Amino acid sequence: MSLGTGDRAGILGRVREALREKAPLKHPAERSAGGEPTTAHFREWLPPVGPSIDEKYALFAKLSEQLRSELLPCPDVAHAAAAVSALAQQLNWKTLALHRGSLLDQLAPLLPPELALIYVDAGYDKDALEACDAGVTECDLLVAQTGSVCVTSTSAGGRVLSVLPPHHFVLARRSQLVTDLSEAYSTLATRYRENYPSMISFITGPSRTGDIERILVLGAHGPKRLTLLLLP
Repeated sequence: MSLGTGDRAGILGRVREALREKAPLKHPAERSAGGEPTTAHFREWLPPVGPSIDEKYALFAKLSEQLRSELLPCPDVAHAAAAVSALAQQLNWKTLALHRGSLLDQLAPLLPPELALIYVDAGYDKDALEACDAGVTECDLLVAQTGSVCVTSTSAGGRVLSVLPPHHFVLARRSQLVTDLSEAYSTLATRYRENYPSMISFITGPSRTGDIERILVLGAHGPKRLTLLLLP
């Protein structure tokens, strides 16, 4: 729909009027000793997170449900493998993509032999990866305050495994829970100070869009299902 001259002038007039008023600042400008802006005061606007690991987990679980992520607590790797195997049998999966990792190397031998495993570490065929029924990765962190899973090119077997397959499994531990994004970035900076990953992604629920008539569509730009297999 095009705007008439009068409509355009009215809209621009309201914009000019709004710009005359400065936005209220809740906090004065604060800077750290190094001259960079601090982030601690911005946390006052965000949902509070309890200090204990149980409180972080409770908030993460609540947000996962709201975001339509599937959170499956697993007492050990065998139970995680059983959960993947049950879905594979139920949905008649043929292939599963994954990468090498301390947790995945324990998971892979426990999966059914009829499920073909495609490892991406030594290269992959893009078409074969897109045709996979599901992909499973490890991750760096779980962000309690936003219900996000943080993956990097280092922890998730590269850039594509968490994007191309339609169902993304994440194998993680409760100890990977952090409070918020500030703590997440600080942890990543400490962990990868000498060799920063080429990709960092915060996955907050399945891929989605609501652009068309405000109707939520899952799987618009990536996996339509996200399942977190959470170990103690």
